[in-house]
Amino acid sequence: MARKLFVGGLPYRTTSDELKDAFAKAGEVATASVVTDRETGRSRGFGFVEMAQDADADTAISMWNGKDFDGRTLTVSDARPKAACPASRSVPCGCHHNTTHSPTAAASHRATAAG
Repeated sequence: MARKLFVGGLPYRTTSDELKDAFAKAGEVATASVVTDRETGRSRGFGFVEMAQDADADTAISMWNGKDFDGRTLTVSDARPKAACPASRSVPCGCHHNTTHSPTAAASHRATAAG
């Protein structure tokens, strides 16, 4: 069964192909993607790798977590599921999951996140 891993601390110039090649040293990679900013297209310094087998995921975590990758120390762990936001999606609120909310929910969400 495939297992999705979070990879943080990536150098900003890392491509999805480079990420896939690095994690292929631990086993079969189903998918690999570097997360980019929607506005600028630049890397946000993290990504996700889906390993084809659980054992490969464990190997990848052992191989890369806390290790140097092109001058940066990686953080590798099991990915957490995306948090569902209960608000409707119409106004950006700047919260951690980069979604949009209704104007009232956006103001409320910002206040809650700041407090």
